[in-house]
Amino acid sequence: MRVFLSKLAGVTGYAIQYYCIAHCTFEYLGDLVMCSGPSMEPTIYSDNILFTEHLTPLFRRLERGDIVIAKCPTNPKQQVCKRVKGLPGDRIRVGYASVEIVPRGHVWLEGDNTRNSSDSRNYGPVPQGLIRSRAVCRVWPFNEISTLKDE
Repeated sequence: MRVFLSKLAGVTGYAIQYYCIAHCTFEYLGDLVMCSGPSMEPTIYSDNILFTEHLTPLFRRLERGDIVIAKCPTNPKQQVCKRVKGLPGDRIRVGYASVEIVPRGHVWLEGDNTRNSSDSRNYGPVPQGLIRSRAVCRVWPFNEISTLKDE
């Protein structure tokens, strides 16, 4: 019985260590995200899987052209995949005559498919605190593996 309990304790210890390492990795370093919807076409199609990293948004090092995963400002249970079009202080033309200035602590997000995207043109500048991660590369489908740069 002692041998069994000893082995059970050892396995439990390894399981707890694995869980802690996996949690820290996915919460603070990076993870995989499946995108759905047509708003980022033709760059990202529905059911593409992206590798994302969490450090860039954490340290507020986003740049124009980065693709980010953020909580939707109008539905916090939903995440959106959009491109950063404007940083704090930028002037953004919305429509023909209107110009928005991105306030401090916010970014302007737009989908690449402008005709079929609900983005900052609908809900305005997005607080940087809602940005969860920055997309680094597409990992699925395998025949389309590529880095994601401003196109």
